[in-house]
Amino acid sequence: MTLVRWDPLRSVTDLQNRINRIFEDSLTRTGELDNNVAVCAWRPAVDIYATDNGLVIKAELAGVRKEDVSVEVKDNVLTLKGERKTGEKIKDENYYRRERSFGTFLRAFTLQHAVFPDKIKAKFKDGVLEVEIPEPEEEKPKQITVNVE
Repeated sequence: MTLVRWDPLRSVTDLQNRINRIFEDSLTRTGELDNNVAVCAWRPAVDIYATDNGLVIKAELAGVRKEDVSVEVKDNVLTLKGERKTGEKIKDENYYRRERSFGTFLRAFTLQHAVFPDKIKAKFKDGVLEVEIPEPEEEKPKQITVNVE
């Protein structure tokens, strides 16, 4: 009979790894977008933060032309997609190191509130795409005048 050393943290680490896998699997899937994401070459880094007026999404798109980027809103999902093109034709054997990614990208974000797409503003400057999503206006009660006859 062999003795096995008991490690009390081993089961906690296993549990943490399982939870991480569950979140990674569920957060990277967005329904019909799964097929598009599978063929994407890279995913740009994004920052998402709240302001007094709403949400801001900043995507790092160095080397991407403005014409190669699109921002769409459909069914409360904001989608950023586009392509970074290589431009130069260099033989693979001439590279010492190749770290930059090229090709198509797609990022999709589910919005908490229904938004009006015509009020969303997008700016592209110095390789950073900034999308401003205003908070929806609260429905205010409408005063109705009652006429007495």
